[in-house]
Amino acid sequence: MIIKPSAALRNDYSTISNLAKETKEPIYITKNGEGDMVLMSIDAFEKREQILQLRAKVLQAEQERISGAETLSI
Repeated sequence: MIIKPSAALRNDYSTISNLAKETKEPIYITKNGEGDMVLMSIDAFEKREQILQLRAKVLQAEQERISGAETLSI
């Protein structure tokens, strides 16, 4: 987990941006010592969104199967 103060974001944006791109992990930004926001690269965000969409589709299919919907066997 990467944690940075908001001052680092204001004062050294390019370093924080590069860190997000290189690690492909979210960076937690604090303000006055408290969690304030999460920053991540666009690539990491889009990948996360794709995974969440896929999980939602799998969950929907599983719920349909459990409720008795007709299924196909490969």
